[in-house]
Amino acid sequence: MSTTFGNLLIVDDDADVLHALQLLLKKHARAVHTERNPERVPSLLHNTSYDLILLDMNFREDVTSGREGFHWLAKILEIDPAATVVLITAYGDVETAVRAIKQGAADFVLKPWQNERLLATLTSAARLRESRVEVQRLQSQGRQLNEDLDSPYRDIIGSSPNMIRVFETINKVARTDANVLILGENGTGKELAARAVHRASKRADEVFVTVDMAAIPESLFESELFGHVKGAFTDARADRAGRFEIASGGTLFLDEIGDLSPPLQAKLLTALQRREVIRVGSNKPIPFDVRLICATNMPIYDMVRENRFRQDLLYRINTVELRMPPLRERLDDISLLANFYLDMYRKRYSSPVTGISPAAVAKLEKYHWPGNVRELQHMVERAVIMTESTVLQPDDFFFAGQHEPDEALDGFVFDTFNLEEVEKTVIRRALDKSGGNISQAADQLGLTRGSLYRRLEKYGL
Repeated sequence: MSTTFGNLLIVDDDADVLHALQLLLKKHARAVHTERNPERVPSLLHNTSYDLILLDMNFREDVTSGREGFHWLAKILEIDPAATVVLITAYGDVETAVRAIKQGAADFVLKPWQNERLLATLTSAARLRESRVEVQRLQSQGRQLNEDLDSPYRDIIGSSPNMIRVFETINKVARTDANVLILGENGTGKELAARAVHRASKRADEVFVTVDMAAIPESLFESELFGHVKGAFTDARADRAGRFEIASGGTLFLDEIGDLSPPLQAKLLTALQRREVIRVGSNKPIPFDVRLICATNMPIYDMVRENRFRQDLLYRINTVELRMPPLRERLDDISLLANFYLDMYRKRYSSPVTGISPAAVAKLEKYHWPGNVRELQHMVERAVIMTESTVLQPDDFFFAGQHEPDEALDGFVFDTFNLEEVEKTVIRRALDKSGGNISQAADQLGLTRGSLYRRLEKYGL
């Protein structure tokens, strides 16, 4: 039974050696490439990914010392630190072999070789390569998982008719690998819905990677999503897998996708069409296998009509569309949500609060909730901290600096349903309320600082 080595590169200045090795190894490798001139190795490595490299130690200018072999070994590992190199020479000894291993070679083979022994050596080296690649992937995945675990996450809570329709859609789409576009205002639970789709899918045991597209500077977009190689730019001190690579096999959630500029939309579309990415500083395509879920609070169809969002990209990402209803369209869920957060925060703060009065729930149900579920969560947390009672009362809840729900609409009564105008007004109100403090305003709006800065620039605020 033959052994597969993947792509194999053989570098030797002896044409007869190259021919003999190619005849021997072509049955065991996906592809065998040969090269007589080591000067061409860097170019080959920049354009092709090799699973194994069989490198001669002595070329014509340096017959016996192995100096050239060590030089090219170092050059190969500089270009690809994960490269698996087996050195081969007719002039070898134990000291040379030990030095080769210390400098990064996987193994050492003497000419003339024994076919079975050479195959065994290459098989071991191939397994080493697989282990190195897997370790790098798991390290990148682990870093991403730690970041995701640090972010707050709660299950979706709701039993209203609108939420039942959301659950039904999630159950249907989760069984497939179809791309999903989640639409909804800030604070409606778009990421929670994305995680629910992932947990109910056949990829549930794989990684869920989330990316806030609005928080990524345009100059770092390719590096973050596609990865980079060492030396690609000033701060690229090591190879780094991008989010597409890290999420391969699992689910990739691209939040705030409506904030992407047209040039970045084009780059994302190209990657999705080809199902492969190219790390910054490299020419090697890297295939990926992800279940893509995107989300936005922007009026995406209006943006397409106004040529601010590519129609072909929209078709690519919205095989199934899921709309998260705002809290004002699911008022039946307010009592359920408020009690859920009450239980969470009374435990966190060791509070004696035991419940919410019917009058307080009635007050909450009259409010129109511009910040949706996230606003309700923050409001309940504040009430638990500040109350003097064991049961939360109407006076424990404050709306946008006011005492009554109808007064809370001051500054939030709109004569338009244009979401951009509504968003501009809400942002201005948050900035006024926070005295221009970006961090406080972003927290009130349920945004990251980066997302808020992007919106300020967009609206010229």
